[in-house]
Amino acid sequence: MLVKQLEVKKFRNIEYTGITPCDGVNIIYGENAQGKTNLLESIWLFTGCRSFRGSKDNEIINFNSQKANLYMDFFAFDRQQSASLEICEGRKFILNGVKMKSSSQIMGEFLCVVFSPVHLSLVKEGPYERRRFLDVAISQLKPKYGVTLSQYNKAVAQRNILLKDVAYHSELYDTLDIWEDRIAFFGSEIIRQRLGYINKLSLYTDEIYFGLSNEKEKLDISYIQQSIVFGDNKQELYENLKAQLYASRKNDLITGSTSVGPHRDDLSIKIDGLSARSFGSQGQQRSAALALKLGEAAVIRSFSGEQPVALLDDVMSELDTNRQNYILNHIKDWQVFITCCDPESVKQLKNGKRFLMKNGVAE
Repeated sequence: MLVKQLEVKKFRNIEYTGITPCDGVNIIYGENAQGKTNLLESIWLFTGCRSFRGSKDNEIINFNSQKANLYMDFFAFDRQQSASLEICEGRKFILNGVKMKSSSQIMGEFLCVVFSPVHLSLVKEGPYERRRFLDVAISQLKPKYGVTLSQYNKAVAQRNILLKDVAYHSELYDTLDIWEDRIAFFGSEIIRQRLGYINKLSLYTDEIYFGLSNEKEKLDISYIQQSIVFGDNKQELYENLKAQLYASRKNDLITGSTSVGPHRDDLSIKIDGLSARSFGSQGQQRSAALALKLGEAAVIRSFSGEQPVALLDDVMSELDTNRQNYILNHIKDWQVFITCCDPESVKQLKNGKRFLMKNGVAE
Protein backbone atom coordinates (compact mmCIF):
# COMPACT_ATOMS: atom_id res chain seq x y z
CA MET A 1 0.00 0.00 0.00
CA LEU A 2 1.71 3.18 -1.21
CA VAL A 3 0.59 6.78 -1.66
CA LYS A 4 2.08 7.97 -4.93
CA GLN A 5 0.56 11.43 -5.29
CA LEU A 6 -1.61 13.61 -3.06
CA GLU A 7 -3.41 16.87 -3.82
CA VAL A 8 -5.37 18.84 -1.23
CA LYS A 9 -7.68 21.80 -1.95
CA LYS A 10 -9.65 24.01 0.45
CA PHE A 11 -9.07 21.63 3.36
CA ARG A 12 -8.77 23.31 6.77
CA ASN A 13 -5.94 25.88 6.41
CA ILE A 14 -4.73 24.35 3.13
CA GLU A 15 -5.78 26.37 0.09
CA TYR A 16 -3.87 24.07 -2.22
CA THR A 17 -0.86 21.83 -1.88
CA GLY A 18 0.42 18.61 -3.35
CA ILE A 19 3.17 16.13 -2.55
CA THR A 20 4.85 13.20 -4.26
CA PRO A 21 6.03 11.07 -1.33
CA CYS A 22 8.70 8.39 -1.38
CA ASP A 23 7.91 4.73 -0.70
CA GLY A 24 9.66 4.85 2.67
CA VAL A 25 9.68 7.44 5.44
CA ASN A 26 8.31 10.91 4.72
CA ILE A 27 8.94 13.65 7.27
CA ILE A 28 6.53 16.59 7.30
CA TYR A 29 8.05 19.31 9.46
CA GLY A 30 7.45 22.95 10.32
CA GLU A 31 6.20 25.21 13.08
CA ASN A 32 2.93 24.66 14.87
CA ALA A 33 -0.40 25.47 13.15
CA GLN A 34 1.07 25.28 9.64
CA GLY A 35 -1.01 22.32 8.45
CA LYS A 36 1.15 19.25 9.17
CA THR A 37 -1.61 17.28 10.90
CA ASN A 38 -4.12 18.48 8.29
CA LEU A 39 -2.04 16.83 5.57
CA LEU A 40 -2.04 13.52 7.45
CA GLU A 41 -5.76 13.84 8.09
CA SER A 42 -6.41 14.25 4.35
CA ILE A 43 -4.65 10.93 3.69
CA TRP A 44 -6.60 9.20 6.46
CA LEU A 45 -9.98 10.23 5.04
CA PHE A 46 -9.40 7.99 2.01
CA THR A 47 -10.00 5.03 4.32
CA GLY A 48 -13.67 6.06 4.35
CA CYS A 49 -13.58 6.57 8.13
CA ARG A 50 -14.35 9.74 10.05
CA SER A 51 -11.60 12.19 10.96
CA PHE A 52 -9.27 10.72 13.59
CA ARG A 53 -9.54 14.11 15.32
CA GLY A 54 -13.26 13.67 15.88
CA SER A 55 -14.16 16.59 13.61
CA LYS A 56 -17.40 16.86 11.68
CA ASP A 57 -17.17 17.19 7.91
CA ASN A 58 -18.29 20.83 7.91
CA GLU A 59 -15.44 21.67 10.28
CA ILE A 60 -12.71 20.51 7.90
CA ILE A 61 -13.69 22.67 4.93
CA ASN A 62 -11.65 25.85 4.44
CA PHE A 63 -13.42 28.93 5.82
CA ASN A 64 -13.30 30.59 2.40
CA SER A 65 -14.95 27.74 0.55
CA GLN A 66 -18.15 25.69 0.38
CA LYS A 67 -16.32 22.44 -0.28
CA ALA A 68 -12.98 20.64 0.04
CA ASN A 69 -11.46 18.38 -2.61
CA LEU A 70 -8.85 15.68 -2.10
CA TYR A 71 -7.12 13.61 -4.80
CA MET A 72 -4.82 10.65 -4.37
CA ASP A 73 -3.00 8.20 -6.63
CA PHE A 74 -1.97 5.06 -4.78
CA PHE A 75 -0.69 1.54 -5.38
CA ALA A 76 -2.66 -1.26 -3.73
CA PHE A 77 -3.56 -4.86 -4.42
CA ASP A 78 -1.00 -5.08 -7.24
CA ARG A 79 -2.27 -2.15 -9.30
CA GLN A 80 -2.21 1.61 -9.65
CA GLN A 81 -5.40 3.25 -8.43
CA SER A 82 -6.84 6.74 -8.08
CA ALA A 83 -9.38 8.21 -5.71
CA SER A 84 -11.00 11.58 -5.14
CA LEU A 85 -13.09 12.91 -2.29
CA GLU A 86 -15.35 15.95 -2.32
CA ILE A 87 -16.61 17.13 1.05
CA CYS A 88 -19.72 19.28 0.70
CA GLU A 89 -22.88 18.46 2.63
CA GLY A 90 -21.63 14.91 2.88
CA ARG A 91 -18.86 13.01 1.16
CA LYS A 92 -18.61 12.02 -2.47
CA PHE A 93 -15.98 9.41 -3.30
CA ILE A 94 -14.83 8.41 -6.77
CA LEU A 95 -12.60 5.33 -7.00
CA ASN A 96 -10.91 4.56 -10.32
CA GLY A 97 -13.52 6.64 -12.12
CA VAL A 98 -16.51 5.00 -10.41
CA LYS A 99 -18.75 6.98 -8.06
CA MET A 100 -19.21 5.35 -4.67
CA LYS A 101 -22.72 5.34 -3.20
CA SER A 102 -21.43 5.76 0.35
CA SER A 103 -18.25 5.98 2.40
CA SER A 104 -18.63 2.32 3.36
CA GLN A 105 -18.03 1.32 -0.27
CA ILE A 106 -14.49 2.66 -0.26
CA MET A 107 -13.55 1.03 3.05
CA GLY A 108 -10.96 -1.67 2.51
CA GLU A 109 -9.64 -0.17 -0.72
CA PHE A 110 -7.03 2.07 0.93
CA LEU A 111 -5.66 0.81 4.25
CA CYS A 112 -4.02 3.05 6.79
CA VAL A 113 -3.22 3.33 10.50
CA VAL A 114 -2.77 6.59 12.36
CA PHE A 115 -1.26 7.45 15.72
CA SER A 116 -1.49 10.96 17.14
CA PRO A 117 -1.53 12.47 20.64
CA VAL A 118 -5.34 12.09 20.69
CA HIS A 119 -4.86 8.31 20.64
CA LEU A 120 -3.46 8.40 24.17
CA SER A 121 -7.16 8.51 25.07
CA LEU A 122 -7.23 4.82 24.13
CA VAL A 123 -5.57 4.16 27.45
CA LYS A 124 -6.27 7.26 29.52
CA GLU A 125 -9.96 7.91 28.88
CA GLY A 126 -13.20 5.95 29.21
CA PRO A 127 -14.57 2.96 27.27
CA TYR A 128 -15.98 4.98 24.33
CA GLU A 129 -12.52 5.63 22.85
CA ARG A 130 -11.54 1.97 23.07
CA ARG A 131 -14.80 0.82 21.50
CA ARG A 132 -14.26 3.31 18.70
CA PHE A 133 -10.73 1.99 18.17
CA LEU A 134 -12.08 -1.53 17.76
CA ASP A 135 -14.93 -0.45 15.49
CA VAL A 136 -12.75 1.63 13.16
CA ALA A 137 -10.10 -1.10 12.96
CA ILE A 138 -12.65 -3.81 12.13
CA SER A 139 -14.46 -1.59 9.61
CA GLN A 140 -11.28 -1.20 7.56
CA LEU A 141 -11.01 -4.97 7.30
CA LYS A 142 -14.72 -5.73 6.95
CA PRO A 143 -16.69 -2.78 5.54
CA LYS A 144 -20.03 -4.50 6.25
CA TYR A 145 -19.22 -4.23 9.95
CA GLY A 146 -19.75 -0.48 9.76
CA VAL A 147 -23.24 -1.06 8.36
CA THR A 148 -24.00 -3.55 11.14
CA LEU A 149 -22.79 -1.06 13.75
CA SER A 150 -24.99 1.67 12.28
CA GLN A 151 -28.05 -0.58 12.34
CA TYR A 152 -27.30 -1.60 15.91
CA ASN A 153 -26.98 2.01 17.10
CA LYS A 154 -30.29 2.92 15.44
CA ALA A 155 -32.03 0.00 17.15
CA VAL A 156 -30.63 1.00 20.57
CA ALA A 157 -31.75 4.60 20.00
CA GLN A 158 -35.27 3.44 19.10
CA ARG A 159 -35.49 1.19 22.18
CA ASN A 160 -34.35 4.09 24.38
CA ILE A 161 -37.10 6.32 22.97
CA LEU A 162 -39.62 3.56 23.52
CA LEU A 163 -38.48 2.99 27.11
CA LYS A 164 -39.37 6.61 27.87
CA ASP A 165 -42.67 6.53 25.94
CA VAL A 166 -43.98 3.38 27.65
CA ALA A 167 -44.46 5.35 30.87
CA TYR A 168 -47.15 7.39 29.08
CA HIS A 169 -48.38 4.80 26.58
CA SER A 170 -48.47 1.35 28.18
CA GLU A 171 -49.84 -0.18 24.97
CA LEU A 172 -46.37 0.27 23.45
CA TYR A 173 -44.78 -2.17 25.91
CA ASP A 174 -45.05 -5.20 23.64
CA THR A 175 -43.25 -3.40 20.80
CA LEU A 176 -40.05 -3.62 22.87
CA ASP A 177 -39.78 -7.17 21.48
CA ILE A 178 -39.20 -5.80 17.97
CA TRP A 179 -36.29 -3.56 18.91
CA GLU A 180 -34.75 -6.07 21.29
CA ASP A 181 -34.73 -8.63 18.49
CA ARG A 182 -32.88 -6.16 16.23
CA ILE A 183 -30.45 -5.20 18.98
CA ALA A 184 -29.71 -8.87 19.66
CA PHE A 185 -29.35 -9.64 15.93
CA PHE A 186 -26.87 -6.87 15.16
CA GLY A 187 -25.28 -6.80 18.62
CA SER A 188 -24.37 -10.49 18.57
CA GLU A 189 -22.46 -9.94 15.32
CA ILE A 190 -20.63 -6.94 16.79
CA ILE A 191 -19.58 -8.96 19.84
CA ARG A 192 -18.45 -11.86 17.65
CA GLN A 193 -16.36 -9.59 15.42
CA ARG A 194 -14.80 -7.72 18.34
CA LEU A 195 -13.83 -10.94 20.12
CA GLY A 196 -12.28 -12.32 16.95
CA TYR A 197 -10.38 -9.10 16.30
CA ILE A 198 -8.98 -8.88 19.83
CA ASN A 199 -7.79 -12.48 19.60
CA LYS A 200 -5.82 -11.56 16.46
CA LEU A 201 -4.59 -8.23 17.84
CA SER A 202 -3.25 -9.81 21.02
CA LEU A 203 -0.94 -12.01 18.95
CA TYR A 204 1.08 -8.87 18.13
CA THR A 205 0.59 -6.30 20.89
CA ASP A 206 2.46 -8.13 23.66
CA GLU A 207 5.58 -8.55 21.51
CA ILE A 208 5.44 -4.94 20.29
CA TYR A 209 4.98 -3.56 23.81
CA PHE A 210 7.86 -5.73 25.04
CA GLY A 211 10.06 -4.11 22.39
CA LEU A 212 8.91 -0.61 23.33
CA SER A 213 9.20 -1.12 27.10
CA ASN A 214 12.43 -0.32 28.87
CA GLU A 215 11.33 -2.53 31.76
CA LYS A 216 10.34 -5.47 29.53
CA GLU A 217 6.84 -5.63 30.96
CA LYS A 218 3.92 -7.71 29.73
CA LEU A 219 0.87 -6.18 28.02
CA ASP A 220 -2.46 -8.03 28.13
CA ILE A 221 -5.62 -7.03 26.30
CA SER A 222 -9.07 -8.60 26.58
CA TYR A 223 -12.72 -7.85 25.87
CA ILE A 224 -14.83 -6.79 28.85
CA GLN A 225 -18.60 -7.05 28.64
CA GLN A 226 -20.85 -4.95 30.88
CA SER A 227 -23.26 -7.89 30.98
CA ILE A 228 -21.52 -11.06 29.89
CA VAL A 229 -23.00 -12.62 26.75
CA PHE A 230 -21.71 -16.15 26.28
CA GLY A 231 -21.78 -18.15 23.08
CA ASP A 232 -19.54 -20.05 20.71
CA ASN A 233 -21.36 -18.81 17.63
CA LYS A 234 -23.59 -15.96 16.50
CA GLN A 235 -26.84 -17.83 17.19
CA GLU A 236 -25.92 -18.52 20.81
CA LEU A 237 -24.75 -14.93 21.28
CA TYR A 238 -28.01 -13.70 19.74
CA GLU A 239 -30.21 -15.82 22.01
CA ASN A 240 -28.21 -14.93 25.11
CA LEU A 241 -28.21 -11.20 24.37
CA LYS A 242 -31.94 -11.19 23.63
CA ALA A 243 -32.65 -12.95 26.94
CA GLN A 244 -30.56 -10.39 28.83
CA LEU A 245 -32.31 -7.50 27.13
CA TYR A 246 -35.66 -8.94 28.25
CA ALA A 247 -34.37 -9.47 31.79
CA SER A 248 -33.11 -5.87 31.98
CA ARG A 249 -36.46 -4.30 30.97
CA LYS A 250 -37.58 -3.41 34.49
CA ASN A 251 -34.46 -1.43 35.33
CA ASP A 252 -34.17 0.01 31.82
CA LEU A 253 -37.72 1.37 32.03
CA ILE A 254 -36.68 3.24 35.17
CA THR A 255 -33.49 4.70 33.68
CA GLY A 256 -34.83 5.18 30.16
CA SER A 257 -31.71 3.65 28.58
CA THR A 258 -30.47 0.27 27.35
CA SER A 259 -28.03 -1.21 29.87
CA VAL A 260 -27.12 -4.39 27.98
CA GLY A 261 -25.20 -4.75 24.73
CA PRO A 262 -21.86 -4.05 23.03
CA HIS A 263 -22.39 -0.26 23.29
CA ARG A 264 -21.54 -0.70 26.99
CA ASP A 265 -18.49 -2.95 26.56
CA ASP A 266 -14.81 -2.14 26.93
CA LEU A 267 -11.30 -3.20 25.98
CA SER A 268 -9.20 -4.09 29.02
CA ILE A 269 -5.54 -3.01 28.82
CA LYS A 270 -3.26 -4.30 31.56
CA ILE A 271 0.49 -4.04 32.16
CA ASP A 272 1.89 -6.79 34.35
CA GLY A 273 -1.63 -7.51 35.52
CA LEU A 274 -2.51 -3.92 36.50
CA SER A 275 -4.84 -1.51 34.71
CA ALA A 276 -2.81 0.72 32.39
CA ARG A 277 -5.42 3.44 32.80
CA SER A 278 -5.39 3.47 36.59
CA PHE A 279 -1.81 2.54 37.39
CA GLY A 280 0.27 3.08 34.25
CA SER A 281 2.85 5.85 34.04
CA GLN A 282 2.77 8.34 31.15
CA GLY A 283 5.48 6.35 29.38
CA GLN A 284 3.67 3.05 29.92
CA GLN A 285 0.39 4.47 28.66
CA ARG A 286 2.04 5.92 25.56
CA SER A 287 3.80 2.62 24.83
CA ALA A 288 0.54 0.68 25.29
CA ALA A 289 -1.29 2.99 22.87
CA LEU A 290 1.53 2.66 20.34
CA ALA A 291 1.47 -1.12 20.69
CA LEU A 292 -2.26 -1.14 19.93
CA LYS A 293 -1.81 0.98 16.81
CA LEU A 294 1.23 -0.93 15.53
CA GLY A 295 -0.62 -4.16 16.30
CA GLU A 296 -3.56 -2.84 14.27
CA ALA A 297 -1.21 -2.48 11.29
CA ALA A 298 0.03 -6.05 11.76
CA VAL A 299 -3.55 -7.39 11.77
CA ILE A 300 -4.33 -5.47 8.57
CA ARG A 301 -1.26 -6.95 6.91
CA SER A 302 -2.11 -10.50 7.95
CA PHE A 303 -5.75 -10.13 6.89
CA SER A 304 -5.32 -8.32 3.56
CA GLY A 305 -1.78 -9.15 2.51
CA GLU A 306 -1.16 -5.39 2.22
CA GLN A 307 1.10 -3.32 4.46
CA PRO A 308 -0.99 -0.29 5.49
CA VAL A 309 0.34 3.23 5.24
CA ALA A 310 1.36 4.56 8.67
CA LEU A 311 0.66 8.10 9.84
CA LEU A 312 2.56 9.20 12.97
CA ASP A 313 1.47 12.65 14.07
CA ASP A 314 3.79 14.47 16.48
CA VAL A 315 4.78 11.24 18.17
CA MET A 316 8.51 10.70 17.76
CA SER A 317 9.70 13.86 19.51
CA GLU A 318 8.01 12.78 22.76
CA LEU A 319 9.70 9.37 22.82
CA ASP A 320 13.12 8.49 24.19
CA THR A 321 15.87 7.24 21.89
CA ASN A 322 15.20 3.54 22.58
CA ARG A 323 11.52 3.81 21.68
CA GLN A 324 12.33 5.88 18.58
CA ASN A 325 14.82 3.25 17.46
CA TYR A 326 12.32 0.45 17.99
CA ILE A 327 9.57 2.18 16.00
CA LEU A 328 11.88 3.16 13.12
CA ASN A 329 13.19 -0.41 12.93
CA HIS A 330 9.65 -1.80 13.17
CA ILE A 331 8.37 0.35 10.28
CA LYS A 332 11.48 0.37 8.10
CA ASP A 333 9.74 -1.47 5.25
CA TRP A 334 6.52 0.58 5.45
CA GLN A 335 5.50 3.80 3.81
CA VAL A 336 5.19 6.18 6.75
CA PHE A 337 4.40 9.86 7.19
CA ILE A 338 5.82 11.48 10.32
CA THR A 339 5.04 15.03 11.46
CA CYS A 340 7.37 16.96 13.73
CA CYS A 341 8.48 20.52 14.37
CA ASP A 342 12.16 19.79 13.87
CA PRO A 343 13.33 17.02 11.49
CA GLU A 344 16.45 16.64 13.61
CA SER A 345 14.22 15.12 16.31
CA VAL A 346 14.33 11.95 14.22
CA LYS A 347 18.09 11.74 13.93
CA GLN A 348 18.05 8.01 13.25
CA LEU A 349 16.37 8.57 9.88
CA LYS A 350 19.06 8.46 7.20
CA ASN A 351 16.95 7.89 4.12
CA GLY A 352 13.59 9.21 3.06
CA LYS A 353 12.01 12.47 1.99
CA ARG A 354 11.31 15.69 3.84
CA PHE A 355 8.60 18.29 3.31
CA LEU A 356 8.52 21.72 4.96
CA MET A 357 4.95 22.71 5.79
CA LYS A 358 4.42 26.47 5.88
CA ASN A 359 1.11 28.35 5.73
CA GLY A 360 -0.70 25.28 4.48
CA VAL A 361 1.80 24.52 1.69
CA ALA A 362 4.18 21.54 1.59
CA GLU A 363 7.54 22.29 -0.04
